[in-house]
Amino acid sequence: MDKDCKIYVAGHRGLVGSAIVRNLQRRGYRNIVTRSRADLDLTKQADVEYFFAAERPDYVFLAAAKVGGIHANNTQRADFIYQNLVIETNVVQAARNVGVDRLLFLGSSCIYPRDCPQPIREEYLLTGPLEPTNEPYAIAKIAGIKLCESFNHQFGTRYVSVMPTNLYGPNDNYDLANSHVLPALIRKAHEAKARGERVLPVWGSGRPRREFLYVDDMADACVFLMEREDIVDGLYNVGVGEDVTIAELATLVMEVVGFDGVLEFDTSKADGTPRKLLDVERLSSLGWRAGTSLKEGIAQAYADFLTKLEIGPGPEVRSSMRL
Repeated sequence: MDKDCKIYVAGHRGLVGSAIVRNLQRRGYRNIVTRSRADLDLTKQADVEYFFAAERPDYVFLAAAKVGGIHANNTQRADFIYQNLVIETNVVQAARNVGVDRLLFLGSSCIYPRDCPQPIREEYLLTGPLEPTNEPYAIAKIAGIKLCESFNHQFGTRYVSVMPTNLYGPNDNYDLANSHVLPALIRKAHEAKARGERVLPVWGSGRPRREFLYVDDMADACVFLMEREDIVDGLYNVGVGEDVTIAELATLVMEVVGFDGVLEFDTSKADGTPRKLLDVERLSSLGWRAGTSLKEGIAQAYADFLTKLEIGPGPEVRSSMRL
């Protein structure tokens, strides 16, 4: 990508979109186009088409989506499938209408079957039933992948899809009603420590295994793929290639936060998929690997959480950030 090309980042205020903007700026890209939802509602087809006709971007990063944790996915099923379908179809169609040749679509590892072999390879897509708790969201993301594939096949575009593992980091959502597991644990551990409590409640049994990728590493992978002219199509897993149990994750969060308590598992809450580890060989064979360790990333995420509370990280957090 030329440093002066016009790049539209959809969803620039979200977890991934903001990281992509940071990465592009660090690499010296000078013409980054963004719009807040107040300025451009991506669920409104006419507004999206007008925006693309006026701006005519050269590249598009489609990171805008309705996202949430297991509780939000399971209780807002209609919202998750409808809003995500509308956003991706509006953006991809409008991009093609104005001649955008390169687009990157951000999916999710929940597109893969609930019980598929581990680690999960890209070719396992559509080989079995999905995890029921987030099936509507997953179906919307699968549709986005197939949308990009179909446009490439019919119109000769070069639209690429990336499937990240569980993401975390700056600008994450810490609302306990709809956040993902890692930011929820950070907030719970911080509040338990502040109240002088001895117990950290954890949803589920603690046995499911999950992989976690620091969001700035994810953004780096996205820009890496868009800068490669030889990448014209396809689906790429993005992860770190190793996982931990939820219990191990909670213990690590407690260490970073400095909470000296015990874990209490609420087995009345659903565990979700038993294990979800991505095979990242397709991307790593191109020369890209994640660079942030889990403990380092959690420390940086906790520092971001404290900033949102308008307090600075304590000495133990600053120390762990240097690991």
